[in-house]
Amino acid sequence: MNRIDWLVLCTTLVSIVFYGVWKSRNTKNIQSYLLADRKLPWYHVGLSVMATQASAITFLSAPGQGYTDGLRFVQFYFGLPLAMIVLCITFIPIFHRLNVYTAYEYLEKRFDIKTRSLTAFLFLLQRGISTGITIYAPAIVLSTLLNINITYTTFLMGGIVILYTVYGGTKAVSYTQMLQMGIIFTGLFMAAYMVVHLMPADVSFMDSLQVAGKMGKLNAIDTEFDLNNRYNIWSGIIGGFFLQLSYFGTDQSQVGRYLTGKSITQSRLGLVMNGLVKIPMQFLILLIGVLVFTFYQYHTPPMFFNKVEVSAIENSNYGDAYKKLEKEYKQVQSHKSEQATQLLKTIETKDEEAIFFARKNLNVTEAKALQIRKEAIDLMKKNNPKADVNDTNYVFLSFVVQYLPTGMVGLLIAIIFLASMGSTASGLNSLASTTFIDFYRRFSKKESNEKRDLNISRFTTVLWGLFCLIVALYAGKLGNLIEAVNILGSLFYGTILGIFVVAFYLKRVDGTAVFYAALLAEAFVVIAWYFDLSAFLWLNVIGCLLVVIFSLLIKQLLSDRMIKTIEP
Repeated sequence: MNRIDWLVLCTTLVSIVFYGVWKSRNTKNIQSYLLADRKLPWYHVGLSVMATQASAITFLSAPGQGYTDGLRFVQFYFGLPLAMIVLCITFIPIFHRLNVYTAYEYLEKRFDIKTRSLTAFLFLLQRGISTGITIYAPAIVLSTLLNINITYTTFLMGGIVILYTVYGGTKAVSYTQMLQMGIIFTGLFMAAYMVVHLMPADVSFMDSLQVAGKMGKLNAIDTEFDLNNRYNIWSGIIGGFFLQLSYFGTDQSQVGRYLTGKSITQSRLGLVMNGLVKIPMQFLILLIGVLVFTFYQYHTPPMFFNKVEVSAIENSNYGDAYKKLEKEYKQVQSHKSEQATQLLKTIETKDEEAIFFARKNLNVTEAKALQIRKEAIDLMKKNNPKADVNDTNYVFLSFVVQYLPTGMVGLLIAIIFLASMGSTASGLNSLASTTFIDFYRRFSKKESNEKRDLNISRFTTVLWGLFCLIVALYAGKLGNLIEAVNILGSLFYGTILGIFVVAFYLKRVDGTAVFYAALLAEAFVVIAWYFDLSAFLWLNVIGCLLVVIFSLLIKQLLSDRMIKTIEP
């Protein structure tokens, strides 16, 4: 990046941080710190909800996901609109009527303290780890730009977010998120336009899609039912519905966003907005990745996108072997442009036989390139068994830095940082609010004091920030970050959702039954994941249903035992 890009990047980030700090300057009590005084309008709620979910992982990993796997990841969000409807009908009215700070307060009113504490603990565990991963994502960017160890950039990025979250709480988070989303939407459309603009002069947008389609990248819908297939329409609608319902209905990082709405109607409208906009937004991000894939059919891509790992192997004993592979890789890639052009010409003739052979030739060349790349990755592993050999998170970043014009590079890098700041700040705020409300305030015998409560909440935010930084240092071993976050969520969200489903709809089940049911269900989900018994989205369905079934069985067992005890 040159000076203009750095100026755009730094100006955008500093402006956002100062705006959030300025808008939250009057934060003087716990309600203002945790819920922004419950005064936000629907569009503010909707943008805040979207910004919380759309982390830097979305803008780094999702284009990489589109580049390597096509559009099928979009099916992951197909259950979202249905989940928003259920939330608007059931969850929002209950939370607003009870005037709660966190979703888990309701569980003590409905069940008992042990069920509330268990659910809050499960949330803290998964959200703490997930927030650590979201800190790692922008650290990748800064590490690549400055060519320094990612440990330093992780602490820098995490430290910035911790500072303004500690100062302003939810109000700072919400106001910065609204501005962030406006910049993000602008940048996305600009990025999509530039990818097409940089194609060869005779390759239009539709031509790009034609090439991508013939190479299997426009596979947005898969109707085949397969429990082991991560992304098909069934896992997206059913498994995605349970995951999204749990995430938006029971995860405090999201519940805390729409509890800031000044009325039930405003909160509902905010969630409906999210349900309508999220799928098109995610489709666009994945499509950008697909277009980058088509772009690299006409231009030689890096053999490996992570420059830090490339530098490490080039300066090792395997450097000569790696450079030899790189030379072979470039020779193979040089044929792809001609073959992609030939494929387009045959498509125009509509000669199916010619199209078949042109596509076959291009796919064969692609397979050769992938084989050489695999050999290069094997060298990296041989040189360093702990090397980060999954570079999908670097695909879009590499393209942006190398090909986009001055100024736009800085803006798109800023978008990645802004997205991370928004979701990380929400995560830290929700971790602090849950810890304070569900544990400290619930079990503390001291009388409430506004100043002390505010200071304790801020101190808790700092502690969780440090925990998340530690997690971020190990996040690079998790592969594609967007998948890693959703797999992690699927380990816990089904169980948590099951507890709330029992609370809302099975009025005869008590706290003891649902508590032990949740423990059993969570154990089964972890075992199912460990032994890879199904695709991760189905774990949300399994966890929820098991909590419901086990609750009913345990309730019946306890009732039968009580009857036998009473009988003479």
